[in-house]
Amino acid sequence: MTSEALARALNTNPVVVRRLMGGLREHGYVHSEKGHGGGWTLSCQLDQVTLRDIYEALDAPRLFAIGNRSEETECLVEEAVNHAMSSVLADVKAQFLACFGQITLAALHADFHQRLAARHGPTTLCK
Repeated sequence: MTSEALARALNTNPVVVRRLMGGLREHGYVHSEKGHGGGWTLSCQLDQVTLRDIYEALDAPRLFAIGNRSEETECLVEEAVNHAMSSVLADVKAQFLACFGQITLAALHADFHQRLAARHGPTTLCK
């Protein structure tokens, strides 16, 4: 699939898709072909790659919009809040990564095809 087609499906810019896919390519999860008929294809065993692997291949993007604004603060209130939040966010991140480590691309592939069949029948593709 081309970066443009992926971008349309994800409602984003093709440049964003190319940047993300480049990270996946560096880890051997996808392959790209240039020119007419080119695009991105999977190049990994779906049962061997987890969502955690993908997350890490994308340079572990920030999980939470909240968090410490600064490690060094003069404000004791902010320091206390940062201390409390750091512990909680670290625990949640560890749980998140553990869960993502259990979800393979093969499981997502199977779930997608079950949903596709339920919605459109076994041989119809998404529109």
